[in-house]
Amino acid sequence: MYAVIDLETTGLRTSWHDRIVEVAVVHLDETGRTTGEWCSLVNPNRDLGPQYIHGITAAEARRAPGFEQVAGHLAGLLRGRVLVAHNLTFDAPFLHAEYRRVGIEAPIDQAPGLCTMRLAPHFLPSAGRSLGDCCRLAGLPPHQAHSALHDARAAAQLMSYYLQAAGNPPPWATTAMAAAGLPWPPIPANSVVAVHRREAGKREQHFLARLVDRLPRLPELESDAYLALLDQALLDRHISATEADALVATAETFGLARVDIEHLHRAYLASLAGVALEDGVLTGSERHDLDEVAELLGFQRSDVDEALAAAATDIPRQRRPNEWRLQPGDKVVFTGAMDPPRSEWEDEARMAGLLVGDNVTKKTRLLIAADPDTMSGKATVARKYGIPIVHPAAYQNMLAGLTVGAS
Repeated sequence: MYAVIDLETTGLRTSWHDRIVEVAVVHLDETGRTTGEWCSLVNPNRDLGPQYIHGITAAEARRAPGFEQVAGHLAGLLRGRVLVAHNLTFDAPFLHAEYRRVGIEAPIDQAPGLCTMRLAPHFLPSAGRSLGDCCRLAGLPPHQAHSALHDARAAAQLMSYYLQAAGNPPPWATTAMAAAGLPWPPIPANSVVAVHRREAGKREQHFLARLVDRLPRLPELESDAYLALLDQALLDRHISATEADALVATAETFGLARVDIEHLHRAYLASLAGVALEDGVLTGSERHDLDEVAELLGFQRSDVDEALAAAATDIPRQRRPNEWRLQPGDKVVFTGAMDPPRSEWEDEARMAGLLVGDNVTKKTRLLIAADPDTMSGKATVARKYGIPIVHPAAYQNMLAGLTVGAS
């Protein structure tokens, strides 16, 4: 009877090329009883916009299906039902634009739908416009805002409240009949695996766990390509999901099993420990850095202790160059929604003697991204050219090093 929807998007306007990043549907029967629900993240193949609002990371969205993959399944959930949303004038155009983008003219229009926000003045005269305020005055429990599934469930509960208050038949019975008769074009309902948000506090599986377990190989390891990639990944002391995928793919390309990679990681940690002790003093910041790298590589603090003990007695040997520094005149580019605004980051970079570009080219030295896993066009080009992508916090440390070097 009713399909209550909610969307999370990259922005506010389809005309600005904003896209859907999460969609949820809750089914209600004519009495307001929930009969089913479905939700999935959607890969927008672009930057995710204000992530501080919807809370979706690129690491999650990049593994989600694109809208073209969910279009058929979603159509089956909407076909023959009244479309309901809290602020339908926002959600309906986004759905319509996504279907049109994949060449489908879906009969999604505001006329045969229902908006729980617009119905509120009749059933909840003192309520504000927000979903949370309407639910509160209807005596419904609070919910997690800016999550498509939680918002859709809350809107469904609100619609159920309206149905109970309206009686049978409700004043929108004619609307319901019109919606049920809307002709949808045939859309293949391909099998689609919904991708949900990661549970709060749940960490992603360490990338080492995805490598094959087997005995060590006897021939010399094909390690240079892997270690070069590891150097770049650890530049900001963070291994993004994109970088983890690349490390796993490189290991598989060269036939490196988990035990091979653990051997390389241990040698890498030993090298860093040796560098830290070259002057005979281990500072607190150096120890913190070693602990941070060890955790990223799948080791414990005790492994750092062992590496430092070995480095203290080792004869100095040639180590891998791992000092990557920004230099005056380097070109940097920024991407993503930042706080403070991106313009302030760019002004600070120029004051430090860096060049700021609007787009990534082969001459770009560094891309600073609000989310290092971003799928923005700039990040796509940076990965193509092997240009490091770092978080703003890591960039600030690099900028501090540049300023100290200059002074």
